[in-house]
Amino acid sequence: MSRTVDQIRVDVEEAARWLAGRVVRTPVLRSPVIDDLAGARILLKAENLQAGGSYKMRGALRAVGRLAAAGHTGVIAQSTGNHAIAVALAAREHGLAATVVLPVDAAPTKVDRARAAGAHVVLAGTDVEERAATANGLSDESGHPVVDAYDHPDVIAGQGTASLELIEEAERAGTPLDALVVPVGGGGGVAGACLAAAGTGIEVYGVEPVGCDSLARSLAAGERVPVAPAPTIADGLRPSCVGELPFAVVRDALRGVVRVDDDEISAAFRLILTELKVLAEPSGAAGLAGALRLSGDAGTGFGRRRTVGVVLTGGNVEASLVARMLVPRPTAVAAEGVAA
Repeated sequence: MSRTVDQIRVDVEEAARWLAGRVVRTPVLRSPVIDDLAGARILLKAENLQAGGSYKMRGALRAVGRLAAAGHTGVIAQSTGNHAIAVALAAREHGLAATVVLPVDAAPTKVDRARAAGAHVVLAGTDVEERAATANGLSDESGHPVVDAYDHPDVIAGQGTASLELIEEAERAGTPLDALVVPVGGGGGVAGACLAAAGTGIEVYGVEPVGCDSLARSLAAGERVPVAPAPTIADGLRPSCVGELPFAVVRDALRGVVRVDDDEISAAFRLILTELKVLAEPSGAAGLAGALRLSGDAGTGFGRRRTVGVVLTGGNVEASLVARMLVPRPTAVAAEGVAA
């Protein structure tokens, strides 16, 4: 690890200053219906409205900007989609070439958006190991550095600025956060959240899909534990192992991890669409699903006097998947009826 956790905490604040005016300061949304369901005040940071459609733009722009300043002429990235789109957009903004490696089963919308941003798209395998090997090989051939989706200090710092803005805006509104809930893929976003919340007393929770819970298992074991990711509609939350640097950041800072299933993610997606009138992808909606699950846990229930921040991490979603999620399964309808 090239930088300490304390150094990266400073980097989050520096990244926020550098990114000011370069990224969208996305709105914080609230719904009385969602508050009632959660039994708490829920503030949702709408990073689905960010440039590139996700908060990945923050980390990518920070990392690529620093590489451009150092004289690099190109960058390489691998991801399931959002990070690749963000790196492509950041590279175009700085006049760099971009090659992005996506899985062969990547969502067509995300492939198209990466190409539209000017990136050369390479499709490789279905798991992160295959994509990483391909990206590293391309880096060796070209000499262009790899901008890792989560195991990169500038990416973590950039992602952390979304949580930092949410914390600051909640304070300005007179409703300071008691807790912060962030979806977990490779861990860069939740690591950034932990750094942004350091010293504030805010409890930070991660959210993972059932069967894609490398972070939860790693925290229980005290070391990183890989998993064979289970099928989930949250395609952005399926890496086989939490990143080394994110794990070092969160292992002593995270309050806990909650697992959510596809029905819970779909229910959260519908709430976001119908109550907030914005479109989130399943990976982004997972944060709200986790907050709703936490609110009902006997040992964690937030309570009416608490304020909980949720980062809606992205909004790049296939129209066909939107149609599927809009029609709840009978069991999910029954569950929602009980919750209401």
